[in-house]
Amino acid sequence: MEKSKFSWKKRGESFKYAFAGIGRLISHEHNAWIHCVVAVSVIIAGFVFSISANEWLAIIVCIGGVLAAEGFNSAIEALADRVNSEYDEAVKHTKDLAAGAVLLFVFAAVAVGLIVFLPKIILMF
Repeated sequence: MEKSKFSWKKRGESFKYAFAGIGRLISHEHNAWIHCVVAVSVIIAGFVFSISANEWLAIIVCIGGVLAAEGFNSAIEALADRVNSEYDEAVKHTKDLAAGAVLLFVFAAVAVGLIVFLPKIILMF
């Protein structure tokens, strides 16, 4: 198999496809909508509470990680449903594992949010 020549045009097209995937995730996946609403709320809270640069880094990594995990989960579910549209225990396990991975990242993100915001909220009272 011959290695293809580097092409800036092909690299640009790959970004086009990636942005289309992000658009599809946000426009078609209900759980991604929820994650986006939470992300916007957390960003607003970050400005309201004037969080530090390191806190912003943690929040940004969590937002990106949760959305990426949701994208992987959605891709796995779509592919699994395409491969086998009937009930299949192996497909169920695969989809459950992918959904569980998202939930684990969400739990970690909630923990980071509590560490960042709870002390600031407590100081308000």
